[in-house]
Amino acid sequence: MISYWEQKSFTLYDHIIIGAGIVGLSAAIELTQHFPGQRILVLERGMLPTGASTRNAGFACMGSATELLDDLGTSTEAEVVGLFAARKRGLELLRKRLGDERIGYEAKGSYELIRRADESVLERLDYLNELLFPVLNTTAFSHAHGMLGEFGFNPAFVSTLVENNCEGALHSGKMMRALIDLAMQLGAEIKTGAQVNRFSESGSSVEVLLEDAFRGQILLKCKTLSICTNAFTDELLPGEDVVPGRGQIIVTSPIPGLKLKGIYHLDRGYYYFREIDGRVLIGGGRNLDFVGEQTTAMDVTELIQADLEAKLKEVVLPGQPFEIEYRWAGIMAFGNSKRPIVRSFSNRVFGAFRMGGMGVALGTEVAAEMAGLVALRWPN
Repeated sequence: MISYWEQKSFTLYDHIIIGAGIVGLSAAIELTQHFPGQRILVLERGMLPTGASTRNAGFACMGSATELLDDLGTSTEAEVVGLFAARKRGLELLRKRLGDERIGYEAKGSYELIRRADESVLERLDYLNELLFPVLNTTAFSHAHGMLGEFGFNPAFVSTLVENNCEGALHSGKMMRALIDLAMQLGAEIKTGAQVNRFSESGSSVEVLLEDAFRGQILLKCKTLSICTNAFTDELLPGEDVVPGRGQIIVTSPIPGLKLKGIYHLDRGYYYFREIDGRVLIGGGRNLDFVGEQTTAMDVTELIQADLEAKLKEVVLPGQPFEIEYRWAGIMAFGNSKRPIVRSFSNRVFGAFRMGGMGVALGTEVAAEMAGLVALRWPN
């Protein structure tokens, strides 16, 4: 039961967004620009974002060389280049909006570890650079064999390196904190612990039914509803081409004399690791069990955790002792295409989801696109 005062002051909004991750918060920021003075509410079922926004590896990914070549096996050149360009635009907008210092952004590029079996990628770097030059106006990838000895990788596993000149790293916690602060500063409301059960449309509004631990069910009304729930979208929009994909991560304790600096990819982007605060963060491995990792459960598994530790021991830190201090999982969203879904489902219901594991780079761009759809249907 809710009170008269609550009914009159806390249930009626102009625009409601479900999901307080990168996309949802960015959408709220965009909508404050399109609809100044209107009431905008972001609903999040957890105290913190539920998906991967605060549980990722802090990579601002554009795509490694082997990953892009793998994509070209199933997508056209135009599709791969278009998605690459969207990642670039999104990352640039994120950095411009929040500032590099606020999000701990470091534009130092990245390296990809190349095994002997994958050395054919070196013969296609010129092709990739030519393909991506219209987007970057610079060289994307270069052979970096001379850097191999600096990082201490196991030479029995790693034969050479490819440098990616257009990626960066950031602090995911700082980024999300900055997005929350900006959204609230611009007048958006954010309510956590708000489990949305369902929504329905009437002639003049969208009704959003949510569950409150103390009041039971609460019915909110709005002019437009935006669904930014990524891997959890099927709960509200069943039948959409969205498949969850769990990404598991481990972080070591600080390692004295650590040689490793920067960020790194391995095996078509299925593994990734970096230095952070004198520690090593490594994640990935869902390719070991695609079916098992198609879940929204945030558990870690013995299979993948053991594999990540083995990669640390055998490839990244050979002969160097380390201890694991953190373990966690984040939930990403994939589908038959790597392109995000951004569309209107009716005149009042909109959606932006399925980031394909690239939400840091894509999220801001995708949110701006969706907010543009809302503004087209509801011009001031």
